[in-house]
Formats: sequence, structure tokens, C-alpha cells
Amino acid sequence: MGILEKIKDIELEMSRTQKNKATEGHLGVLKSKLAKYRTMLLAPVKVGSGEGEGFEVSKYGHGRVALIGFPSVGKSTLLSQLTSTESEVAAYEFTTLTCIPGVIHYQNAKIQLLDLPGIIEGASEGKGRGRQVIAVAKSSDLILMILDATKSEAANSQYAHKEILTRELEAVGLRLNQAPPRIYIKPKHQGGTQINNTVAGGLTKMTESTILKVLAEYKIHHCELLFREDCTVDQLIDALEGNRKYIRCLYVYNKVDVLTIEEVDSLSKRPDSVCISCFLELGYEPLLRRMWDSMGLVRVYTKKTGNKPDFVEPVVLADHRGGCSVKQFCNQISTALAKQLKYAQVWGTSTKHMGQRVGVKHTLQDEDVVQIVKGDKSNPEDLAGRFSTTKRNDPARIADRVKKAKLKS
Repeated sequence: MGILEKIKDIELEMSRTQKNKATEGHLGVLKSKLAKYRTMLLAPVKVGSGEGEGFEVSKYGHGRVALIGFPSVGKSTLLSQLTSTESEVAAYEFTTLTCIPGVIHYQNAKIQLLDLPGIIEGASEGKGRGRQVIAVAKSSDLILMILDATKSEAANSQYAHKEILTRELEAVGLRLNQAPPRIYIKPKHQGGTQINNTVAGGLTKMTESTILKVLAEYKIHHCELLFREDCTVDQLIDALEGNRKYIRCLYVYNKVDVLTIEEVDSLSKRPDSVCISCFLELGYEPLLRRMWDSMGLVRVYTKKTGNKPDFVEPVVLADHRGGCSVKQFCNQISTALAKQLKYAQVWGTSTKHMGQRVGVKHTLQDEDVVQIVKGDKSNPEDLAGRFSTTKRNDPARIADRVKKAKLKS
């Protein structure tokens, strides 16, 4: 029996099992097996020397945004209108067969926009080059899920494109608009399993027996487990797998020009949703603002001593890419700059006054101006104290010591 057949059997058994306190542990074991089989399914196949089947493109700019959606929802049209790249547009499905990159110039930053081929239901299992599309999405900072507004719930449609795409992305380890579970796991060699939590009122979404069954499925019998929030079984499995990708996602509803104003209003009020019309070129400015806010990019401008700041090419930082500290700012310029730093002068909203002197741990904010001041290059031997116990010219071995001449009497 192959992996796909095992996955289908587990999903069938889960659909037949009633959800209550008595079956909670059994469902947790089934979810653990399902997660392990899906991880095995996504593992790269080892083949001899040869090129892969992916269509990954090199990263460019300060951020990357991937367009994901069903065929013929307007992804190529949106790429052509937001960037200077021309993507083929036609009246039939699967017009785009490979990844087409474009660049958006917004707020003095360069954002790479990727037009990916349309995916279908079953993409997580490899249908329609779905694995290659999702692999590119994993390397992005933001996902734009392009949806057809005429096939949404607001238009009384029977289609569930949003749920299907979310399910396919979650099946390959992508978690949309979620935070990593606050679970601390420390494996041990002996001592059994110690389960603790700092949640007021204790864990309410799963019992201790369920946790032990899930750990036993992963062959973990000795560990320290600390829950800092009330987590579910799925979040525990995500923490045990350790290969989940937590990424922001915006749901972009296209073709809203054929809906009524009431339907458009109900779509726009949904969380993380934006309404646009590629035919009438409406809603692009709110879409770019939401993209910028969701990516969380921080622009930092450099300033040389005695010169004006350079407001043309900023250094772009982000919390999900190492943080926004002065040390990360120095590493973006040069890896050796942080070691040579004496202090930094910062002008902007992150300081208490203009030109404040800060260290490497200071957190920068958007549109700050930073001036780096290097320390003097000194010899480490010159840093020896006046009353140092070790002298500079002492030999390493006693046998190498030079005997002093005897005193003349």
C-alpha cells in the first residue's frame, strides 16, 4: 500500500469517528500518523544526477509575494498591471505554465511579485504541478490568494475555493495567518515525560492521556513539555514536526465589478480580505497598502558623517527575517561591521531625542536614519592592565626561562 492510499484510509477513518472525550486520544493518534505520512510524501525523491522539476526563480528586491489561486481568476492580469512585466493572458485555463516574476516599486522598496500557475484540488498530492507551486510559495514573505468574487459565498455560490486552497496549503505544512504555538519541548534520555503548563485554568482542549499518546506515536518517551498557551492537538503535532511555515496571507477577491454593492461590502469586511477589479483597475492602492502592512517591512536609511542621509536606497529589515535591531542592520551592510561598531546615532521615532547614541540591541522603526561610528582598531595586547598577573613576554614553559645573572658581591 502506497503513502497516498494510507493517507486516504486515515482520512476515511477520521471522518467516520465521532468527536467526543472518549475518542479524543484515538483522533490524536490518527492526526499524528497523517502528519507523518504527509511529511514523507513531501520528502524529495532521490534520483541520480539530473535537474529538478521545479521552477524556482532567484530572489530579488526587499520582499517576495506569491500569487496563488485557481486557473482563470486574474493572476496574470494583476501581475501585468502592477508591474512592468507582461504575462500571457487568454480566455482559457492554465495559460501560465511556469513562474513569471515581476517587481513592484512601492515606498522606496522593491517587492518581487510571482505569478504562479493555477492549482487545483489535490495539489498537495502532486496534481497539476501543485508541489512546485507550493514550494515557491513557502519561500515567500506574503501570499496573495486570488479568488473569483462571483464564486464566493457572498454571491450565493456553491464553490468553496477559499476553503479548498487553504486545505491544500495546510496539507503541505503552510499555516496561514497563524502564530507558532508556544510549546517548549526538551528531549531527555531518561526520567519519563513531564508535562507542565502556565495556562490559567489548565489545558482545556486536550487531556494528558492524549498528549502521551501523541508523543508515543513520535517515539518520544522521555521529555520535558511546557505549554505556555492553551493549544490543540494539531498545534502539538506542528510543534513536534518542526517543519511548519507560518506566513501571512491576504484574500484578494477579483471581478467585484459584477457584484452588487451589498455583496462587495460584505466581502470587504471579512478579515484579511481585499476587493479589486482587474477589468476596471479598481482597488490597487488599498491592495498595495495592505501588502505593505502585512509584510511588516522596516526601511532604515544610512547617513555618513558630515553628509546628508541617503533617502534613495534604504536598508530593509523585518521581524520575521532576523529582527530590526542595529546589529541586524549592520549585518545587512557587512558581517564585520557589528564587531567594529562603537555606537550608532539614530534619528527617528525609535529614539527619545534626535541623534541619540544607541547600541547593537536598539530596535529600529520605519524610516529611521542611522549613522555608524566605528571604534579605534587597537591591539589586544595593549588592553592588558597595568597590574596584570600575566606578563606579555613571559615564556610558555619553565624550561625556556632565561636565568638571571648572579649578583656581584
